[in-house]
Amino acid sequence: MLDSNFQTATSVTGNFERRRAVERLRDGLFDPLGIKLLTMGEARLATAFDRGAAAIEKGRPSHLCLCGAYGQGKSHSLNYIKQRAADQGFVVSYINLDPREIPFHQFKDVYRALMENITLPDNGSFITAWKQYAAQWLALPENREKTCLDLIPEKMPHRFKAILTAMAGKNMAIPNGKKQLKKHARFKPREFPWVLKNALMGKELPAWRLRPALYYRQVSFYRDHSLVCRCSDQYLDAILGMAELFRNMGFTGWVLLFDEGEAIGQARITARSRSYRLLNRMFFPDASGTGFYPVFAFTHDFFHQVADEAYDRVRIRRRRDKTTDTIVEEEQPYFDRDYHAAWKNITVHSLHALSSREWQALIGKLIRLHGDAYNWHPPADELQKAMEGELSKHRGAEARLKLKLLVNHLDLVHQEQFLAEQS
Repeated sequence: MLDSNFQTATSVTGNFERRRAVERLRDGLFDPLGIKLLTMGEARLATAFDRGAAAIEKGRPSHLCLCGAYGQGKSHSLNYIKQRAADQGFVVSYINLDPREIPFHQFKDVYRALMENITLPDNGSFITAWKQYAAQWLALPENREKTCLDLIPEKMPHRFKAILTAMAGKNMAIPNGKKQLKKHARFKPREFPWVLKNALMGKELPAWRLRPALYYRQVSFYRDHSLVCRCSDQYLDAILGMAELFRNMGFTGWVLLFDEGEAIGQARITARSRSYRLLNRMFFPDASGTGFYPVFAFTHDFFHQVADEAYDRVRIRRRRDKTTDTIVEEEQPYFDRDYHAAWKNITVHSLHALSSREWQALIGKLIRLHGDAYNWHPPADELQKAMEGELSKHRGAEARLKLKLLVNHLDLVHQEQFLAEQS
């Protein structure tokens, strides 16, 4: 028996969306409608996410760790949270922590990936939204004596404060007769938007390339500090600052979704040490009220790795003592704390493999969705039994592969029925 919410959702959905959902399931891909209609254990997952969202609304930091074995729906759950977060007014970024492309310990790469994958609730452009918000805020009578810098969170690194200010600013007015002078050789206004956008996204742009845009966009403070960000903590500060900026702009906050978080534990010990320290800052940020809401998907192996780390392990560092001009050996711990003990109280939502009853319900929904998508009347009872039998032959397969098998089965039955009607 299908629940009323599912039947209502399918009846008000267009045929294009229904077919697209089935086609993506057939290819093993995620689809917004498929996630909305076919998520099992939705109530528990929604409650876990909403609890953190409520804390964010009250100005308290929050995080969520989804934990499950391979094939238990971690990626599906993250995509469900992505939709739910957007519906609640969050800015969302979803990335996959592939150690070959986005190694977590090299946090500049993480920052770049998160910025490139920003999705606003209205699917608009962040840069456009920022420029509009800054212009409207500065135009208010009570803000007459204020500058764009008053809008940007204090924790934001100097480089990004300058970039955001320049984005909201206007080019310096230079008379046409003076534009050809040597001192204005760097005045290339057509390049400035590209330079500023790529610098904000974390691309490899040196400071000398950035300075002309800041100068001619009249950023008065850009020379006060270095425009170079070298360490991972600076990029994490930039992310925390961006989350607070989103909140100041009227969004609920910034939900950051990290798939395949277990890759963090597969690196060498020095990389793991840096990654754990960054993770600890994300789980327990120094400041509250930032709108920062990270969500990680881990396998159980990751937490076993954290528990089994040799936190007393040290390495020998050699340095020259300037006073005695001798080489001194010092022991330096790999880890700055016992993270297994420090993370006893992190928020973990455990996923589980779907039960036979949940698979029965999912098959019933899939039959209805396929029938509505292709305008045919599948023999529901007969198909239910046949598909349950097909599923029993592939108990060890991942959920995504099982769904592909079920859709293929429905395709074959649909084709046979069509041919029978034509003959």
